Amino acid sequence: MKKMFMLMSVVLLTFALAACGNNNSPKESGNASEAPSETSSASAELKGSILATGSTALQKLVENASGKFMDNNSGVAIQVQGGGSGAGLTQVSEGQSDIGNSDVFAEEKLDAAKAAELVDHKVAVVSIAAVVNADVNVDNLSKQQLIDIFTGKVKNWSEVGGNDQAIQIINRPSSSGTRATFEKFALGTKTEDLQGSIQEDSSGTVKKYVSETPGAIGYLALSYLDDSIKAIKYDGVEANVENVANGTYPVWAYEHMYTKGEPNEIVKAFLDFMMSDEIQSNDVVELGYIPMSEMQVQRDVEGNITK
Repeated sequence: MKKMFMLMSVVLLTFALAACGNNNSPKESGNASEAPSETSSASAELKGSILATGSTALQKLVENASGKFMDNNSGVAIQVQGGGSGAGLTQVSEGQSDIGNSDVFAEEKLDAAKAAELVDHKVAVVSIAAVVNADVNVDNLSKQQLIDIFTGKVKNWSEVGGNDQAIQIINRPSSSGTRATFEKFALGTKTEDLQGSIQEDSSGTVKKYVSETPGAIGYLALSYLDDSIKAIKYDGVEANVENVANGTYPVWAYEHMYTKGEPNEIVKAFLDFMMSDEIQSNDVVELGYIPMSEMQVQRDVEGNITK
């Protein structure tokens, strides 16, 4: 009897363990099979391509962000091209690109009707500093001294406290948003293209020219500053994030990513990603731009500052 009881106990225990095993396996394999399914679904949610053109000052940030976005969305291809803010605004206005990157408001480059068709997405702030060849022994220029240099009135560094050395201007073409920002907020006036000045729209090439040309002066976004060139104080104020954010340093502009009308699903997702903490707290800061959330002042299209 005792043997019979033990045999039945063993049989019952075996069935019980088998039942438990059968209950667990589907749940684990179900979870395991659901995870890839969700990932595949997320990757497959967005499919298509985006072409962003325009500002070279903004180009580096958009390129970095687009690389990360494509890593998370394998069905999306993003191409980023420079060409200057004017080109970016014109191309997005004419439907040749999905996003027009610009350092200036659309109203400053396009007629009112075309500008009204565009939707402004501000993604960061860019500040621009006058830069000189590292051998130029001038650390500060007043607004009037900059005007005199970029209008050709002053042609030698000795006239503004430097050595006896000719000034070589590295300027931007008239379509450049960086030039528009520099002229509007550093000089307060438009300038003519001077004979003998070099014109180059690519910020990277401007930096190369300034670093390699004796007596050179140009202007660059803070994101391009390094030890190969020297940034000049403006009326005694250093171009840095703190001075821009509190309104002390005036030479700055918004980085706009314009769309013609409201963006489609893919473009909106990318623009949302540009404003995500992943980009604003990392790429924006690391590349020398200023996050929108840090600005203590605001500027309208007329250049008026409010707090």
